[in-house]
Amino acid sequence: MKTISKEEYRNKVYGCWLGKNIGGTLGAPFEACREVHDVEYYTHNFSEGVLPNDDLDLQLSWLCAAERFGNSVNAKILAEYWVSTIVPNWAEYGVGKNNLRFGLEPPVSGGFCNAFKDSNGSWIRSELWACLMPGHPELAVRYALQDAMIDHADEGIYAEVFTTALESAAFAVTDYEELIQIGLSYIPADCGIAKAVRLAIECYHDHLTWKEARIRLLTQIPGSFGGQLRLPNPDNLPQGPWGYDAPSNIGLTVLAWYYGEGDFSKSICIAAGCGEDGDCTTATLGSVMGIILGASGIPEKWLKPIGDEIKTCSLNLQSSMLKVPKTVTELTNRTSCLMPSFMTGYFDLYSSGAEIVLNTDKELYDHPIRDWTIKPPFFTDEYPENFQTFIGENAIMKLQVSVTEGIRIHEGETRQLKLHAENISGFVGDPLWLKLKWFLPEGWSIDTGTNTALFLNQYHCGSGNASAVAQITAGPADGAITTVLLEVTAAGRPGRIYIPIQFVCEA
Repeated sequence: MKTISKEEYRNKVYGCWLGKNIGGTLGAPFEACREVHDVEYYTHNFSEGVLPNDDLDLQLSWLCAAERFGNSVNAKILAEYWVSTIVPNWAEYGVGKNNLRFGLEPPVSGGFCNAFKDSNGSWIRSELWACLMPGHPELAVRYALQDAMIDHADEGIYAEVFTTALESAAFAVTDYEELIQIGLSYIPADCGIAKAVRLAIECYHDHLTWKEARIRLLTQIPGSFGGQLRLPNPDNLPQGPWGYDAPSNIGLTVLAWYYGEGDFSKSICIAAGCGEDGDCTTATLGSVMGIILGASGIPEKWLKPIGDEIKTCSLNLQSSMLKVPKTVTELTNRTSCLMPSFMTGYFDLYSSGAEIVLNTDKELYDHPIRDWTIKPPFFTDEYPENFQTFIGENAIMKLQVSVTEGIRIHEGETRQLKLHAENISGFVGDPLWLKLKWFLPEGWSIDTGTNTALFLNQYHCGSGNASAVAQITAGPADGAITTVLLEVTAAGRPGRIYIPIQFVCEA
């Protein structure tokens, strides 16, 4: 059994948030630059102190949500905080918010009509989940998934799962090469994030300089972040697909981590010097190294100009849903106080001398990657470009309904619905007969009929999973969004699950 004391844990959390503040301030002046810089220290006016940064801001909203709802916080709760407390409307933030206001729930809100679904807005807000579930990436990534699906899909989701897993593991492991392998173990081996990470490591082992490695990385896995926003582009780097930025920027973060070789100052200066989404790469690397080193291991020179203050630029401070911490110390204290509610079974809240139980080395890799709550619809080889999925669960079952041809529809058109159910009543739990009842708008029809049954076996004597397929035919639209409602009950059980499947009826 591997443990850390509460004091050591707090030192690492404090280091995480200090590193986030330091990296965000150092990297912000180089955001959207597509040229290399030799960075040695802060370049902003020291009289400004710490610079505000959305990378930290967004997590302060999540902190307030988690303090109110504890470990029950999920995508639907976070979506309400997103609409109510997040001010910016640029890129994925705005598209996700617009989809939510239109009535589309996560995960649909993150992928539908979102050219920025593969961008950087989710993996930059992974630290909170890591700090709340230290040494347990298998727990932390579940919340990262709920977080990311609000305004991202595909590479945007893989990016946050990757950073969350390695940051959580950093409470138990200090070797950066091992941490990166742990992060990779949680995402598909052929996704863009994994390819960029492996390429950055390859460059290092090929003995390229970090500047040469930057060019190779941004040439083979081009992003769009700097190219259309600010000139010049002296290295003539190619322009990637608009919004496809998470792979290249995750790659740059790993590049700086390797070439920094464990030195905090060297690592964050390389990250900032690479440009692109410079505040995101530098702030994330600062926080990871802050966890590893702890606050006591961060060089004092980085702390003096910015102090302990937190400045915000992306939050609606008038919202009654928010109580924003004013200092990194306050943020650390609140994070530390909240941690036990997410670590049930791994931390004794009532013992003053208690230690936090971490995963062993093997357990850091031993995670339920094939658990459908993580794998479909995001981690499957059959994930179509316009896959739209709706999710519901209660204490004994989880369900998802996927619209494989997309949720845009016109009267008379048909769509295939794929239902997947999982029995979570326990390894020796009950087999279940599920009763499916479809509530359809007037004029709509479904080929299975509106009342059907589905057998869902237990895991002990079966797969614990069941699937069904149905064809729905659209009638007249009853609004811009037409909702088909599925009610699922298990025979002899009191709970019901209602899953609204939303179709967009465009002109």
